Amino acid sequence: MLIRLGYDIQFDVPAPLAFVAQLRVHSSRVAELREPDVVHVTTSNVSDGEPTAVPTTEYIDSYGNICTRFHAPQGHLKIWTSTMIDDSGLPDPVEWGAKEIPPQDLPDNVLPFLLSSRYCEVDSLSAVAYELFGSVAPGWNRVQAICDWVNSKVTFNYGMTRPTKTALDVFTERVGVCRDFQHLAVTFCRCMNIPARYVAGYLGDIGVPLRLPMDFSAWFEVYLDGKWWAFDARNNVPRIGRVLMATGRDAADVAFLTSFGSSTLTKFFVVSEEVPPEADALDVEGI
Repeated sequence: MLIRLGYDIQFDVPAPLAFVAQLRVHSSRVAELREPDVVHVTTSNVSDGEPTAVPTTEYIDSYGNICTRFHAPQGHLKIWTSTMIDDSGLPDPVEWGAKEIPPQDLPDNVLPFLLSSRYCEVDSLSAVAYELFGSVAPGWNRVQAICDWVNSKVTFNYGMTRPTKTALDVFTERVGVCRDFQHLAVTFCRCMNIPARYVAGYLGDIGVPLRLPMDFSAWFEVYLDGKWWAFDARNNVPRIGRVLMATGRDAADVAFLTSFGSSTLTKFFVVSEEVPPEADALDVEGI
């Protein structure tokens, strides 16, 4: 299937401000793009309102994510894209026989995903994790048991999160948004010596009831049998149309947009939806 991807994010910027965005489709899926995936950045001032392009540069961070840098002048800032990607149209793969790999046998680049990080306090939750999941069969069964527990014990509520909320906070308060569900599940996996990394990307309501408004999404991946597998403690069912944007130890590594100063968000719109087979092209410039 073809999936239409895009966003329109706008700010009022009171003074010149530096930004770093992680809004590109991940390099592992670039080959499947049907149209260029470009982070368009424009600015306009109050007097004339005419948008002008803001120069951008790109680099690849230590996790393989494509990052876009730019310096916005004072005025109204708009960041947008519109693209399409080929997708299998199949739900997330499930492999109940996937096995855990002992820490001593893991590749060097996987080991960091066993350690504590900014939002995932492995040391504080290890005893709890072993009490809850130590008797569960290792491998896929154990990861699914962790997802089942988090999904059933934590309540989703947009109004009950905060930028500083950690996995330990989520365990204590039992409420949060998608990133909070994933942080707790990631931490429990690491406590059980299962490498786990936080993932950010697009996840439209394909094959499930429509939920509005659309937003970017978070899930996580675990390393079993020599590969990374997608899990989602928030939705806890295989989903269609996940499009990876960035991976990291936790949300601190995969922020969609980081600004080095203050600005005011005025618009936030995201789209991720199946393109009808008869559609020849997209006509969503500027969303």
